[in-house]
This record gives sequence, C-alpha cells and structure tokens, in this order.
Amino acid sequence: MELKFILESILFHAQKPMNAGELKSLLAAAAANTEEPEVRTFKKTSVDDIGKALEELEKEHAAAQRSYRLACVAGAWQFVSEPQYAPWIRTLVGEKARPPRLSQPALETLAITAYRQPLTRAEMEQIRGVSVDGVLQTLLERGLVEAVGRADAPGRPMNYGTTVAFLEYFGLRALDELPAADELRRIVVNKPESLQTANGLATTPPEALAEGAAGPAEPAAAAEGMPTPSAEPGPTTQATGAEAAPSGAEPPPTI
Repeated sequence: MELKFILESILFHAQKPMNAGELKSLLAAAAANTEEPEVRTFKKTSVDDIGKALEELEKEHAAAQRSYRLACVAGAWQFVSEPQYAPWIRTLVGEKARPPRLSQPALETLAITAYRQPLTRAEMEQIRGVSVDGVLQTLLERGLVEAVGRADAPGRPMNYGTTVAFLEYFGLRALDELPAADELRRIVVNKPESLQTANGLATTPPEALAEGAAGPAEPAAAAEGMPTPSAEPGPTTQATGAEAAPSGAEPPPTI
C-alpha cells in the first residue's frame, strides 16, 4: 500500500482542506487505534514524506486530465473541480453568496501589503500617495489583512500583513506564488528616524540636534506625493458589482 493513495483516500472523504501536519496526525492516530501491521507502518511518517507524496499525486491528477484535480491552497490540500464544469456543479449544489468585490483602491492597497509586508499604514500611504484609512479598514474586516506586530519607529505604529484568507481568496499556495512585481518592490519607503535625547528633552527631533537647537523644531514637511505603482497590483479576482472610488482619501466602502 502506497502512502500517496492513503492520502488520496483521506482527502477524498475529508470535509475540509487538510495540511501536511493534520495528515501526519491522522496517520499516527489511525496506527494507534489498530493492530494491523500495514497501518502501523505509517505511524511515524514525516511531514516531508507526506508533502512529496501529495506533490506526486498532484502531478498524476493533472496529467490524467480528469474533471477534478488535487490542489494546495494556503498550505492545505483538497480536491477541486475544473472551472469549465462550474455550470453543472452550480446547478447541483447551488451558488454561494459572494461578498462584494474589492474596489480598485482596496486591491491596490492589498497588493502593496502583499509585496511589501510587514508595513505600516503610513508606509502604504507613501506608496499610494493617498490616505488608506477606509480601504485598510475594509481589508481588515474582510480578513484579508491583519496586524502583525508593531514597527520599530516613534509611536510604535502597527505593522500589517496578509492572512491565510488572502491566499484562499486568490487561490495561492503561498506568497511566493505572487506574480513578479519588481517595480513595486523597488519603490523607496522612508522609515521615520528614532527620536534622540538632548538638553533633557526626549522628543527633540534629529534635525534639531544637528542645528544645536534646544527647543523642538518646526514640523517636518509632508512627504511629497509618491508615484502610483505601475506594476501589477498582485492577482485579481472575478467578482460582481462595482464600487466607485473617489480621488484622494476614500471613505470606508460599504461591505
């Protein structure tokens, strides 16, 4: 009995996608609940062996050109139907209500987050050149973006990154499957300098220190408008409906 066929049978009957760690635990549990030598053989199967077996199975299903295939999305494996058979499957099981599609500003902000994570809201705004308060809130509510700690900068602003739901939304196995966007990665984001101490004031800006000023310096000028990235803003998705995106700062879109 081959490991890949055992995994195939498990995934065929699974009610949800399963990752290699879950499959390893299931193999160990099955071995602990039986005295059959053949079953106990797979008790200590490693995650690497499971991964290799699944990848081999994935290639075999793709080569067979059946109406379904094995796919890995967000690190979890499942059987999926080929898109061209959707009309008949939709008639059989019905169609799930889909959330409103993301607006273009939301997609741009999501792409910036995906390629440059972790980054702060201010850094997103430097790259886009406009406020992202509304679209960032939408992405947080949709579970596509999450807080991933605080930046090492004055005020300790929150850093943001993408979630597992982001990978599932775009059907990606991992972030390294994102399309190339070298231009977006090359855009320089100015990190705020750490504040230094002088004359007993812990909040004296660095420019005041350079000038020997004892008091606080004038507020720094706002960052010049950053160019909108011309590279592809990450993967896109088919959806219905449209959201109007006013120029400049966008109010929170309706979910």
